[in-house]
Amino acid sequence: MVNLKQQYLKIKDEINFEIDSVLESSQFIKGQKVSEFESQLGEYLNVKHVISCGNGTDALMISLMALNLKPNDEVICPSFSFISSAEVIALLGFRPVFVDVDYENFNVTAQNIIQAISNKTRAIIPVHLFGQGAEMESIMEVASDYNLAVVEDNAQSLGAEYTFKDNTTKFLGTIGDIGCTSFFPTKNLACYGDGGAMFTNDDYLAERLRLIANHGMKQKYRNECIGVNSRLDTLQAGVLKVKLKYLDKYIAERRKVAEFYNKELEDIKQIIVPKQQCHSTHTYNQYTIKVLNGKRDNLKQYLSENGVPSQVYYPIPLHKQQAFSSLARSGNEMTNAERLCGEVLSLPMHTELSVEQLQYIVSQIKTFFQ
Repeated sequence: MVNLKQQYLKIKDEINFEIDSVLESSQFIKGQKVSEFESQLGEYLNVKHVISCGNGTDALMISLMALNLKPNDEVICPSFSFISSAEVIALLGFRPVFVDVDYENFNVTAQNIIQAISNKTRAIIPVHLFGQGAEMESIMEVASDYNLAVVEDNAQSLGAEYTFKDNTTKFLGTIGDIGCTSFFPTKNLACYGDGGAMFTNDDYLAERLRLIANHGMKQKYRNECIGVNSRLDTLQAGVLKVKLKYLDKYIAERRKVAEFYNKELEDIKQIIVPKQQCHSTHTYNQYTIKVLNGKRDNLKQYLSENGVPSQVYYPIPLHKQQAFSSLARSGNEMTNAERLCGEVLSLPMHTELSVEQLQYIVSQIKTFFQ
């Protein structure tokens, strides 16, 4: 699905230099490279504050902690997603409220959010799935109307831009009150381990996020609030400093792969290729097709037998996961989420795919449907 070694070999000298310099300095925790990376990512995203942390799940958890919610307050999130966004809601003693997603773009809609709002609703976590954004302009209008906080889960869409009705643009993750991302090794901007970050233009929230991520301390041994220990280590910051320079190039290469897939697969009647939304660019963290007529699992098995990896993101909607059976409620019917879980299939997508590899992948898919 990814080829991290080949990507590394292309930037090996730069990566090794950064790692060696950390080893020489022995500043493994809160080294200078961490603040340098935060500053550089903030400049890239045109956002005032970037606060790094241990991973993307921590970023979501710390963000919710910064909002001063109360036990049993409700937070709306999509049912078709990875578990992290809902998991942290429940972990903190809040109640996840699941909503359906749009069938075409996999993302939560403002209308589904409105249907799920109750007098206990305090926040929304829109997840920008697979590389492009939810309809953030409408979602922010709903949040304003109902006085709700918005925490964007941008773990899969860092570098994607959102276009508003007045033609202004912002990067996803910088539109809500707080944005969160992950630097997991398979992400578009990835480290060689775990890492994450939070973004905000709000000075008060930025201070809260930094405080909570560091045991609730500004000064050592003076704890102002209950916090956690979540930090990006200096080695990973060094890796990310290098890769940030190549992020636009990586995204462009992924888009070329997507164009190839689209052209080769769009005429297969039993496949629906990803639809590009007019309001958001796409980073293609995943290239996810829909396989119709119950053929998804058979296609996946066939590809595996012929040396082509593929993945199902995600096989079970969150509202049907046992972990949430007594902790969550559903805000509307999950027709699309349940249908998507039986149809989606993600194909290999990374920056090192060759033309020959892509031709082989699509030839196997076409053979299956002959």
